[in-house]
Amino acid sequence: MADDPSPPGSRWLLVVVAAGVMGGAGTYQFVWSSLSGAVGARVGASPTELGTVFTAFVVAQTLVQIPAGSIRDRYGPRVLLAASGLLLAGGYAGLAVVQSYPLAAAAYSVGGVGSGIAYTVAVNTPVKWFTDRRGLATGAVTMAYSAVSVVAIPLLQSRLDASYRATLLTLGLVVGATGLLAALVLRDPPSDPDEAASESTVSVDETAAVGWRSVLRSWQFWVFFGVMIVVNGVGLMLIGQSIGFTRGLGLGPGTATTVASAVALADAGGIVVVSGLSDRVGGERTVGVALLLCGASLAGAVAVGVRGIAPLFVVLVGATAFFRSPAFAVFPSLVGSYYGRARSSENYALVYSAKVPGGVLGGTVAGFLIARFGWVPSFLVGAALLAVAGLATLTLRPPGLAGGAEHGDPGQQTS
Repeated sequence: MADDPSPPGSRWLLVVVAAGVMGGAGTYQFVWSSLSGAVGARVGASPTELGTVFTAFVVAQTLVQIPAGSIRDRYGPRVLLAASGLLLAGGYAGLAVVQSYPLAAAAYSVGGVGSGIAYTVAVNTPVKWFTDRRGLATGAVTMAYSAVSVVAIPLLQSRLDASYRATLLTLGLVVGATGLLAALVLRDPPSDPDEAASESTVSVDETAAVGWRSVLRSWQFWVFFGVMIVVNGVGLMLIGQSIGFTRGLGLGPGTATTVASAVALADAGGIVVVSGLSDRVGGERTVGVALLLCGASLAGAVAVGVRGIAPLFVVLVGATAFFRSPAFAVFPSLVGSYYGRARSSENYALVYSAKVPGGVLGGTVAGFLIARFGWVPSFLVGAALLAVAGLATLTLRPPGLAGGAEHGDPGQQTS
């Protein structure tokens, strides 16, 4: 596959480095709400145009993962990480110096490409190195995607008005250097699974790999894809509309601010706490039950919100975010075990592409529902979709790799 074997203890060093890359990539998604106002003032962009910039970022960040995942599976992570470091730095550097809306949109899309490459390399690193505590390791990496921005956002807000250009150039330098450093450290285990450093025996199903055409022919993929549309769609609706949702139920601005913070912190916490359970009780059961609890929490938040019970509302919205996020840590592991670790980056990128229709669901469709039916019915629909997604996840079971994702040879390495 690529590069050198690693002593067992150093696998966790790879997790730490992958988490650093993931956190740098995540700033593009999570600091935009704090950054967009300053960008709009600098380049003369309207709120609608700024929304388009973010949409372009999401599309670029999502779709680049498919070719990037395929390249990583064949040639290893290092060249990709070096490229992502340059693109992550270039996106913020470009945004720091441009003075027109089209160039600002282009710069942020460049950063989106770097973010997507870094994401797919980082999230699949534990999948390739771990068989025993894979859920915990993948959760630690995935958590960093939002957790790093919890620290970055207040630092950015405190300095952006005083020094727009210097702040963005510094941010670009930091995230770019993280990617370049990771390119020197991260590697994949050798092609021969017997040589890979692992604390348990790798099964035939773990090392056999099928390509994306066989994956698309399996019913399990479409369950993964549909669940991820819902998880992304309802999640983006909750993140993007949390303040409006809170105020729409008649709760005060203080509660709205608390809810926004609770969502960010609970999203990160749920990834680590819940995804670690998948190593003991199974990934399908972990995500399925978590999404059922997520739907129940959101429905409960609506019920107590309309009654004006602010403290319990905050708790239940936080619980919604807490139980939604583990899917992003557990699904990469499940995809790797279902279809083979050797093609895990490529195949999980297909599943992750559900973020594009999920973004439409959480943005355009959610906006229509809220405008047409109001806050309460719209968020109850979201709760119902989460419950359905949870039940669907509980139906998952590994495909028969003896048939190449139920269709081909277990040793199949090409699509």
